[in-house]
Amino acid sequence: MKTKLIEIKQDDPGFNSFFGSWLCSDDITFIVDVGPAGSAQRLIDSLHFEKIERLDYIFITHIHIDHCGALADILEQFPMAKAVCHAKGIKHIVEPENLWKGSLKVLGDIAEMFGPPGPVAREKLIPHTETDIKNLMVIETPGHAAHHLSFCYKNLFFAGEAGGNYFLINGEEYLRPATPPRFFFDIFIKSVDKLLALDNQPIHYAHFGKAESSHRLLNRFREQLFLWKDILTGEFRKGGDDFINRSIDVLLEKDSNLEVFSKMAAGTQRRERIFLGNAVRGFEEYLRKTL
Repeated sequence: MKTKLIEIKQDDPGFNSFFGSWLCSDDITFIVDVGPAGSAQRLIDSLHFEKIERLDYIFITHIHIDHCGALADILEQFPMAKAVCHAKGIKHIVEPENLWKGSLKVLGDIAEMFGPPGPVAREKLIPHTETDIKNLMVIETPGHAAHHLSFCYKNLFFAGEAGGNYFLINGEEYLRPATPPRFFFDIFIKSVDKLLALDNQPIHYAHFGKAESSHRLLNRFREQLFLWKDILTGEFRKGGDDFINRSIDVLLEKDSNLEVFSKMAAGTQRRERIFLGNAVRGFEEYLRKTL
């Protein structure tokens, strides 16, 4: 089994080493996630560089535009391929107008950088509930998104964002929850537990890279979610209009998983503060409904 992470570079250098598509070739050739529409040609060029002339499948972990935005372009380039995605996400891939509007509302200028996803023909999509591919296990892992899937193919485990975002900065680990609105704490924990029930194996992240022990990282991530819940509950009860920025600063101080933030380049720090803010907003919405 040949496996390679293809980095999908962006125009903003702060978003490099952030997007990736996993390329795997064995009895079948497939990729996991395709990145934003705005960088579709870069992924196509990388696949050509790898001498990929045929794709059998594209596995989509979830339909956020930074994971499925380039799907129409990739399927046009590889018309023999079909994409496996969550059954509930199909309508938004076939007719992406509402997905695009929602992305603009949540991400603003970042969505503009990602670019609007193009429509995909329904016959190119396989609902996850109807998938019948030898050696493939499709696991429903809502939490980061209601329509999130994780995939196991033979001895390869692709977690998408069900285990958070994981980066190596000069050899040091950085782990951040991806909990944007709408976020449901208990549902996310159940998904993590479902993945922990699998055999310990290398874990492949959508953002960004790979770690050798899924159990080590998933247990660490699970503890991190509870830590964030405790910290953010305390900050939420203090009230005030500065909850988001105040909480980011407290998390950076108290969560050892984020220590490497101080060693990131300025553009990367700017990106991470944006996504830390989105993650805190998810918790804020959850806390507003539960406290």
